[in-house]
Amino acid sequence: MDSLPTQDTLFRTLADPTRRALFERLCREGEQTVGALTAQAGVSQPAVSKHLHVLRDAGLVRDRQAGRQTHYSARAAALAPLIDWTSQMAGFWESKFDDLEDLLKRMDQ
Repeated sequence: MDSLPTQDTLFRTLADPTRRALFERLCREGEQTVGALTAQAGVSQPAVSKHLHVLRDAGLVRDRQAGRQTHYSARAAALAPLIDWTSQMAGFWESKFDDLEDLLKRMDQ
């Protein structure tokens, strides 16, 4: 998948703590096999595979076959819509806090 996922897709996909942990691990540690991910996931291999398919369908990971094993790697660039949204929200709240600070200063005078 070359296009970026939507914000809704990202939020929905990363809302699951197991999926989020798998994605974070791939971001931190790089490419991993399903077996390596399962060893530390705390859930069964079929569950890990299901989560990885959801992450792949959302564009957050890519898979690569090497013989019998499937290797997964994170597509951190796919987080761009979420980063954009977070930046917009940060600007919104900074503005609100600035307004509140101004109000509190006027009330103190």
